[in-house]
Amino acid sequence: MNHSFNRPSTLATLDIGSSKVCCLIAHISRDKKIEIVGHGYNASRGIKNGIITDINQATLSVCNAVETAEQMANERINRIMVNVSGEKTHSLIRNTTISLHKNRPISDADIEKLINKSIAKINLADNELIHCLPTNYRIDKGEPIKDPRNIYGENLSLDILLGNYPTILYKNLSAVVENAHLEIAERLFSAYASGLVCLVEDEKELGATIIDIGGGTTSIATFKNGFPICFSTIPVGGNNITNDIAWGLTTSFAHAEDLKNRHGCAFLISQDETESINVYPVGEEDDNSIRQIHKSDLINIISPRVEEMFEMVGHKLNEHGLKDLPSHRIVLTGGTSQLPGIRDVANLVLDKQVRLGIPRNIPNIPKILYNPTFSTSLGMLLFALNYNERKPSISSGRPTVEISGFGKIFSWLKQNF
Repeated sequence: MNHSFNRPSTLATLDIGSSKVCCLIAHISRDKKIEIVGHGYNASRGIKNGIITDINQATLSVCNAVETAEQMANERINRIMVNVSGEKTHSLIRNTTISLHKNRPISDADIEKLINKSIAKINLADNELIHCLPTNYRIDKGEPIKDPRNIYGENLSLDILLGNYPTILYKNLSAVVENAHLEIAERLFSAYASGLVCLVEDEKELGATIIDIGGGTTSIATFKNGFPICFSTIPVGGNNITNDIAWGLTTSFAHAEDLKNRHGCAFLISQDETESINVYPVGEEDDNSIRQIHKSDLINIISPRVEEMFEMVGHKLNEHGLKDLPSHRIVLTGGTSQLPGIRDVANLVLDKQVRLGIPRNIPNIPKILYNPTFSTSLGMLLFALNYNERKPSISSGRPTVEISGFGKIFSWLKQNF
């Protein structure tokens, strides 16, 4: 594909997952409304557990998805937002404090000084800095506030959330995008994007964790006081459930996926003991070779894996001191979140209120995209439209602040509104 032109009013996102690759193309109106004009998706190849394992196969998957979206939108794209996922994603909080002038209120210059000081402390250590998000400000070690300007105090502190990803793995992801003749305009963690489009404002304020259950990984992002406060990932997803079915019932991966989608459930009920389902032995598709099993046999394979997945999520929440907060909510999204009964298992294992999250913060989504499978793709559009990060420039020895890749788009929006 030859991508030669991308209008400033066009945003494009690319969700590269272990089970699917999805590209969205959207137009941004003068009143900041998003209109999705093209979408394309297909099964992914050369990607396992969020990590590129075959550059050529992964590139072909990306090209097919992008080309389908371009044909629908009737335009070419050359810059795109890309998600980052996989077990190696991680985050940490850096806290910085500066002294203030007691006789004048906090100004923009004070905030800029604080952010620059925070950025100067960042040590990437063979990691790609995916996120650098100022979160909670505090004046004189008080309660978190969002905007400290025009307030008097002696000290101003700031928590910055850093989201890191190993440089060597990111180079493989970048190579796939470049091989598809695309330029990465911005990148973000999958669960962060999903949280932007699935969580309501009250959940972001009071505290909620979005759990995006994909094919090869489960991505996690926790929000509090309106900001993300931690990111993590576990190497378990819907493909693990499918593999367990294939091994347990000695059937093909494709048939195991079909059994999961048609008959799967995360917990057992009494009628499953008597209901029968058909299974094709691996390598055979003749109806004469069909064997029947009780539906309970299938569910007894699925249920332990789902429980294990949420136990692993619970360990991640515990690491960040979030597991025992009674008011903390859980929102499930991603393709595997549609497995019947999964919400009940999450509630039981994590002992929290749980709901299923579908894309809700972009109006007039095409019906086919109004599905948890596309939460990350849609969330990236909101990120590009509403968020701007400050990141350290690595081109010089001095810490400087650079605007994220969509700076030109934000400038265009500002000029036209």
